[in-house]
Amino acid sequence: MAVIRARSGKLSVDFYYMSMRCRETTFLPDTPANQKKLKKIVETMEAEITLGTFDYSKYFPKSPRAAEMTALRSKALSLSTNVPTFSEFSRVWLAEKEIEWRTSYRRKVHTTVNNYLRPYFGFKLINSITKADLLAFRASLAKVKYGKNQESLSVTRINQIMIPLRMILKEASERYGFETPFQNINNLKETKADVMPFKLDEVWLIINSVRTDFRNYYLVRFFTGMRTSEIDGLKWKNIDFERREIKIREALVDGEMGGTKTRESNREIQMSHLVYEALRKQFEVTGAKSEYVFCNRDGDPLEYRNVNRRVWHPTLYLLGLTPRRAYQTRHTAATLWLAAGENPEWIARQLGHSTTEMLFRVYSRYVPDITRKDGSAFELLIEKSKFQSSQGETV
Repeated sequence: MAVIRARSGKLSVDFYYMSMRCRETTFLPDTPANQKKLKKIVETMEAEITLGTFDYSKYFPKSPRAAEMTALRSKALSLSTNVPTFSEFSRVWLAEKEIEWRTSYRRKVHTTVNNYLRPYFGFKLINSITKADLLAFRASLAKVKYGKNQESLSVTRINQIMIPLRMILKEASERYGFETPFQNINNLKETKADVMPFKLDEVWLIINSVRTDFRNYYLVRFFTGMRTSEIDGLKWKNIDFERREIKIREALVDGEMGGTKTRESNREIQMSHLVYEALRKQFEVTGAKSEYVFCNRDGDPLEYRNVNRRVWHPTLYLLGLTPRRAYQTRHTAATLWLAAGENPEWIARQLGHSTTEMLFRVYSRYVPDITRKDGSAFELLIEKSKFQSSQGETV
């Protein structure tokens, strides 16, 4: 039987839960009206304790004992139903799934689970998580601050955090026979990533102005469309001068060599004459020094953050060019190929895309800016057909 007492002018509740004596002080001043109000709340508490539905953190969210009592309740329920807590199941799920992932992605998922998911859902039984819980969690992510500037998490990052949560609950729902609460929860709408390719004259300006020891590096980047991880992990064994091909088989991510981003990323890039000559010159510099085509003075692969900080961004600044990521070299290659009239399927293969869909969706709007046509080709076709018609020729 719960007892209501007054402590330091505030009402408190003395009750038993999970065979433990609990004393919680409320924020209610000791008045007859508040005593009556608290009595009704206590009656509801006792009924829920009897039924086994009492949620300690719901009634006393700021109590130091809330997390402890929630954990004890979840453990007791788990033992009686054989359904694990989120924390327990997430450990099993990670152990089973991580063999499928690259090292960098494995690290990323572990960080998400440890830093965001377990602290929020850890003590809950996996089948007790509701849609409301998921929406509340997602809303809480928008309030998270990080870094020296205390920036908020981006929409993209929030969506990335929700992906492992969705996967964990889907797997658990299949194993323990409950409906996943993720029904009809869509990703937050993301702003399209800026695509800011360089114009051809800007490309040559960069190549002719960058540090001499990086000239070949950026020439290859601009005219092959390789990803940063692909060119930084490029090894001489994958350079075929005879066939004039670059074999993309590995990628360097966070200092570790691993597989490429997707299955389609494993490909052969055809060397243009410029790329061929650049790699020939680079071989004279690093061919006998390192297994990596582009390396530091010790023969180790380049560290892209260091290169960006010491070479890429200072070069753009000195040339008065709009600051942008070095990844824009890939976008530049795509737009230049399109502008030159190369076969879209060939371009997609060069970039490691499975289809041309992304090619046209992402890059096509930049082609008119480069070719200066903007519909003039169609006008020329119409004028030509009119001329032929006036001459009595077959169109």
